[in-house]
Amino acid sequence: MSEQPIVHNSIDEHIGKRLQLRRTMMGLSQRDLANLCGVTSQQIQKYERAENRIYASRLFELSSVLETPITFFFRGLPGLMPEPDRTGRIQHVAQQTSKDDPLSKNESLTLINLYWKLPGDDKREMVMKLLRSLNGME
Repeated sequence: MSEQPIVHNSIDEHIGKRLQLRRTMMGLSQRDLANLCGVTSQQIQKYERAENRIYASRLFELSSVLETPITFFFRGLPGLMPEPDRTGRIQHVAQQTSKDDPLSKNESLTLINLYWKLPGDDKREMVMKLLRSLNGME
């Protein structure tokens, strides 16, 4: 069953960007993720571009494959989001807008992608030490 193209929707675009972010964070190509989900790489590309809406069952599968809670895809949406408090009761919490979320910026995606392409843990550790030093954390 093929999924029908939709009109762009800001929520679909946000989820697509978060999908791309998580895939990149895990060092997966679109083809890798497609193989894990049993879809084509073109389908993953359409999800990331919000050309096709991601249905709930597919989003659940993606969260499992990408080893992240399903709420990851909704973080940073403007407005109020349901969040459980310490007692488990649902409360509505204002979320930061996407433009303020460093993980929504292309620069962050590039940085994460380049970091995971470094050959070896020692080089990644050197980058982390440099970043900690520049931020006054060491």
